[in-house]
Amino acid sequence: MTGTRIAALGHYQPAKVLTNDDLAALVDTDDAWITSRVGIRTRHVAGPDEPVDELAAHAAGKALAAAGLVPDDIDMVLVATSTAIDRSPNTAARVAARLGMTGPATLDLNVVCAGFTHALATADHAVRAGGARRVLVIGADKMTEVTDWTDRTTCVLVGDGAGAAIVEAVEPTGDGDGSAPGIGPVLWGSVPEMGHAVRIEGTPPRFAQEGQSVYRWATQQLPALARKACERSGVTPEELAGVVLHQANLRIIEPLAAKIGAVNAVVARDVVDSGNTSAASIPLALSKLVERGELPSGAPVLLFGFGGNLSYAGQVVRVP
Repeated sequence: MTGTRIAALGHYQPAKVLTNDDLAALVDTDDAWITSRVGIRTRHVAGPDEPVDELAAHAAGKALAAAGLVPDDIDMVLVATSTAIDRSPNTAARVAARLGMTGPATLDLNVVCAGFTHALATADHAVRAGGARRVLVIGADKMTEVTDWTDRTTCVLVGDGAGAAIVEAVEPTGDGDGSAPGIGPVLWGSVPEMGHAVRIEGTPPRFAQEGQSVYRWATQQLPALARKACERSGVTPEELAGVVLHQANLRIIEPLAAKIGAVNAVVARDVVDSGNTSAASIPLALSKLVERGELPSGAPVLLFGFGGNLSYAGQVVRVP
C-alpha cells in the first residue's frame, strides 16, 4: 500500500510585531500579567492589505522551494483556516491562483485550532486512497482580524501567520524499521456539547472563549488522547524527539507535554514569540524547529491540535 510522508515545510509571519508593552497602551494590562498567565511576549500582526490567502501563499512558496518542487507538481491544496472572511472563492483556490497552479483540487477545512492536523490527516488519506500524489497542506489564520481589541482576556492571545507542508506518496521500503519520514494514523474527535467554549461568531465575527473551561479540558483530557495517538503509530512517548502541540497558552503546553511522558522530546514553545495563531500554530512551530536544526531528519514528532469546537486531532510524523 502507498504510504505518505512530509517532504518539506515552510512558514511565514507578517513583519509587524506587537509586544506586551504595545498592548498595555491599548487595554488595562501589562507584560507581567500576560506572561504569567499565558507566557506570550510578542505576536505578529498582518496589515489590512495582507489577507489570509496571502499569508498562506508565502508559507506555501517556501515549502515548495524546500521540496525542490514547482506549483504544478501539486494536485491538491488543503487550507485549514477559520478566519477567511469571504465564502467564495475559498482560501485554497485563492492560494492556487497566487501560486499560478493549473487545475488542483482546492478545499478549505474549518476546525479552528485543530485545523492543520485535521488537514494533514485528510491529505494522508487522499494520497493513500489514490486521489492525489502530492498535497499542499496549509494552516493559516489572521486572528487579529476577528479580535475585540478592548477585551484584554482575548486580545493578548492572538497573532497572525501561516505554516505549510508538502505531503507526498512514498512507496513502502519493506524494512519495517520505521525510520523513514512518514505520517502516522490520526486520532481525532470532538466534544460537541462544549462547542461554546471557543467561538468565532457574530457580525462582524469576533473571537471569544471560556478560558478556564478550555484549560481544564486540555490539561485533564488530552494527555491520554495524545498517548493513544502515539500508540497508533507504534511509538512510545519516551521515543518522541519532539512534541508540537497547538500553541494556545504556555500554561497548557508545558504541563500537557509533561503528562504525555515525552521526557526526551523537544517541546515547541513558539507561542512565546507568535501568540495563538490558531490553525497556523502547529506547522509554524514545526517548521521553525526544523529550520533551526532542533529536530533531526527521520525523527518521530507528535503533532496534536485542539481547541475550537473542542475538536482535537493528533498524529506522529517523521521529520523531513
